[in-house]
Order: sequence, then C-alpha cells, then structure tokens
Amino acid sequence: MIRLILLITVLSLAACSTNQADPYEFAGQYKDRFATQIKGQDIKLFTYKAHLANSSTRGLNDNRNSPQINRKNQDAISYAREQAAKQDHLERWQQNVELGLVNTLAMSGFCQTGYIELSRYIGADRAEIRGECKEGATQADIVKFGY
Repeated sequence: MIRLILLITVLSLAACSTNQADPYEFAGQYKDRFATQIKGQDIKLFTYKAHLANSSTRGLNDNRNSPQINRKNQDAISYAREQAAKQDHLERWQQNVELGLVNTLAMSGFCQTGYIELSRYIGADRAEIRGECKEGATQADIVKFGY
C-alpha cells in the first residue's frame, strides 16, 4: 500500500514538472511586437513585447458582465482557489511569451548564437523582454535589420 502511494506521488510530481507550454493555448488572444536595434560597435539589441488582446482589440463584442465578488462573503477556500488559478494562468502566460520570443528569434534570425537577457517584465496581461545578442552584427545584419 505504501509503495502504491509513493508511486502515485512520484508520478504526480513528474507530470507537474513536465508541463510544457501549449503554443495554441493563447492563439489569437495576444499580440506581440519585435523591435531590433543595432548600435555602435555592432551591438545587437532587441525588445519583445506581448499583450493579451481584450475583446475590443480582437474585434469581438464582449457582452459578458463579470460578476462583482464580495470579498467579505467569499470563503477562504474559494479565495485560495482563485489565487491559485491566477498564478497558474500567469505561469502559462510566461511560458507562452518565452515560446513566442524563441520562435520570433528563430524566424527572424536575429540572435543566431543566443542572447543575454537585459530585463524582463511579465504581468497578468502584458510582457516585455529586452536582450542583447551574444554575437556582433555582421554587414548582412545591418542590411537586413538597419542601423
């Protein structure tokens, strides 16, 4: 019996730790922007921004009225569930932002040998990651991305 419980616990933890970002989870729900800059001494910088689109920016008519929550009457268990759901959403959003950056860098060919992260902000509905490429700009980069 103890072995069974131990096995279930180990499998549960393994399942949680291998939770990968689903690239389709936020499909059509956010907009991203990728800006590049090549500075003197051939330094290649980028800024990747993403924000969750609300119903008006997605061209939808959102007639849903979100119910007001009376915090005084909300019990501790439902509050804890609500907070856990928000944290889970934030973690999945962060994974999708990171996946979006990786895909954007791969498609653009901007940082071919990786990058150093200069700053990061991941909020509930927007994100920004700034970085510097590990390699210097080549003449082809200057032609493709500008100076």
